[in-house]
Amino acid sequence: MSGAVGREAVFPTRQSLGLMKSKLKGAETGHSLLKRKSEALTKRFREITRRIDEAKQKMGRVMQIAAFSLAEVSYAVGGDIGYQIQESAKQARFRVRAKHENVSGVFLPQFESYTEEGVNDFGLTGLGKGGQQIQRCRETYARAVETLVELASLQTAFLILDEVIKVVNRRVNAIEHVIIPRTENTIKYINSELDELDREEFYRLKKVSGKKQRDTAAADAEILAARQAQAEKDAASGTTTDTTADEQTEAPDILGEQEDNDVIF
Repeated sequence: MSGAVGREAVFPTRQSLGLMKSKLKGAETGHSLLKRKSEALTKRFREITRRIDEAKQKMGRVMQIAAFSLAEVSYAVGGDIGYQIQESAKQARFRVRAKHENVSGVFLPQFESYTEEGVNDFGLTGLGKGGQQIQRCRETYARAVETLVELASLQTAFLILDEVIKVVNRRVNAIEHVIIPRTENTIKYINSELDELDREEFYRLKKVSGKKQRDTAAADAEILAARQAQAEKDAASGTTTDTTADEQTEAPDILGEQEDNDVIF
């Protein structure tokens, strides 16, 4: 087993090699896409962090102004007017709606505040005295609520992006440090095994070819020896025949030149 991350348990074949190469290509493509996604989310995360800081500073200033405005109302009216507003307010004039923003496949909720123009239940509050201070205090708190809604939207997006970035970075690190090295080690293992099989096959073919050559040479030698033996045998048989013929030629003919004159046929 090569490498610290090991390799996958596969059978070293050409098909497995093709599958591992396809897997490696897919892992590299996925790593590239997740890396770009992480960079885009991190960029948006930093932007949201900066906007949260600005919104918090703005919220502090607005709430300070609103607190002074409420103090002016209490001084002008001569007491707390909270119960009067609670009695006169029947419908919400300041409302919030939610929508989503897609950032690299991540849906971030966004809260948007708006005002219903036709709703003004406590318009007569402060008619006797302190009306101007009450109107100014209402506008100041409306701006404070708008800033609060913006801050809530940014905080929600901040928490979601924080979790998503952690997950994406874990996936990127897993692909980069585990999956890709393991797949590369598997490909190296399959290549080494296939090379070893090729060397064994070449050695086997070489041995078989050598044995065939030796068998062919031995067969040829046997055939040549048999031919030589047959030739020597034929040569020996030819010499014996010639010798017998010479002996027959040299033998005296009793009916020839040496015939007896007294024999009459």
